[in-house]
Amino acid sequence: MKVIQKYRSAIHGIFSDQIIKPTQRFFRKEAASSLLLLATTIIALVWANFPVFESYHHIWHTEIGFTIGQATITKSLIHWINDGLMALFFFTVGLEIKRELLVGDLSTPRKALFPVFAALGGMIVPGIIFALINFNAPSAGGWAIPMATDIAFAMGAIAIFGKKLPMGLRVFLAAFAIADDLGAVLVIALFYTKEIVFSNIAICGILVLMLGIVNFLWIRWTIVYAVLGIMTWIAVLGSGLHPTVAGIIVSMFIPAQGKYDTDLFVQKVKHRLDAFQCAESSCGFSILLNEDHLNAVQNLEHDCHNVETPLQRILHVLHPWVAFLILPVFALGNAGLTFHELNFSEAISHPVTMGIILGLFLGKPIGITLFSYLSVKTKIAALPQGIAWPHIFGASMLGGIGFTMSLFVSGLSFTTPELINYSKFAILVGSLMSAAAGIIFLFAYNSASSERISIIKNERL
Repeated sequence: MKVIQKYRSAIHGIFSDQIIKPTQRFFRKEAASSLLLLATTIIALVWANFPVFESYHHIWHTEIGFTIGQATITKSLIHWINDGLMALFFFTVGLEIKRELLVGDLSTPRKALFPVFAALGGMIVPGIIFALINFNAPSAGGWAIPMATDIAFAMGAIAIFGKKLPMGLRVFLAAFAIADDLGAVLVIALFYTKEIVFSNIAICGILVLMLGIVNFLWIRWTIVYAVLGIMTWIAVLGSGLHPTVAGIIVSMFIPAQGKYDTDLFVQKVKHRLDAFQCAESSCGFSILLNEDHLNAVQNLEHDCHNVETPLQRILHVLHPWVAFLILPVFALGNAGLTFHELNFSEAISHPVTMGIILGLFLGKPIGITLFSYLSVKTKIAALPQGIAWPHIFGASMLGGIGFTMSLFVSGLSFTTPELINYSKFAILVGSLMSAAAGIIFLFAYNSASSERISIIKNERL
């Protein structure tokens, strides 16, 4: 019986970890990865300004290529990171979006509209601020830079408070950041595409159709989706669209249902556990001695694999790689602001710098809070239970941490070293100001709320 209880506990643990608690894992990983992101950012800044700083730019612009038949693809290391590895980042973002649309905080219109409106306001207002400041200037193309939120840093900032803030606020911050990322992908696809190669678009269409067919046929082999996904990325790479768009496209076709439903899984587990009959009080290490026990364990493993959806399984595997490798490598390659090339008096007053800083620091909280408020007042959406408007305003300040996505869009917007340096400087300053303001505001409000609750309790006593 002890062995059966152990296996039941193990099955319950797997089921709970893989299916019931994805949100809690998501928060933990995002908060932890923010520390690594911060460390790699600091390393990039030191490296880029070291006496032999040329090595920083030299390494990241090293040409790397490969040839398949008559086709040759050659890009710099930084382009492989931004166009290749970041496609995996957008793929995981797409999986998160799909999960939220199916069963999460975007699964019903009532749930979805509040963070979606917040994300919409957090994109429109910063974009307008940047566009007005850079109107008719050569830098006008960077209007989308302050529109995005870095979910890792934002969740890392809110994790400082532990359980002192409502859980719903963390969910809201994650939901509008995910919706924000989807908006950023649409902006990249629509406004940062220079030239369309229609033959490659046609190939993409065929590959997407194939993805739809294998999904419809209930094919659950990950390798099939991996091969079609890589082929889609290559096709998008030559189409004129940014290759990261392929990540979002492929993610939408990853199956969100397992081979077994939960009832069938429970029945099979009970049947497998019946094999563990031991003459003595304890089975001990019977797996090595008893072939029936070994088969039962292997079948249990197979059942766990079949009840888990491919979406959840792939997301569970990829998320640590994205959070702890891809994003830090991206930060290491893109955050290297060269200070000796930066004239601070000119940089701080440059339209690019002002547009990004004001867009992140003012545009984000104004846009997110205003659109959230309007969605509630017009009864399109509802304020999440247990959350007050000051909570929303504090979270909207953290939404001004643009970092990763802002750096990414900056690389698409500008080609001149001067504008790239100005944008990196502004992104760092705007993100730091937003993080500090959000943390200070939420800390002050939380302390004031706790004090009020304490006074009320004392009066009742």
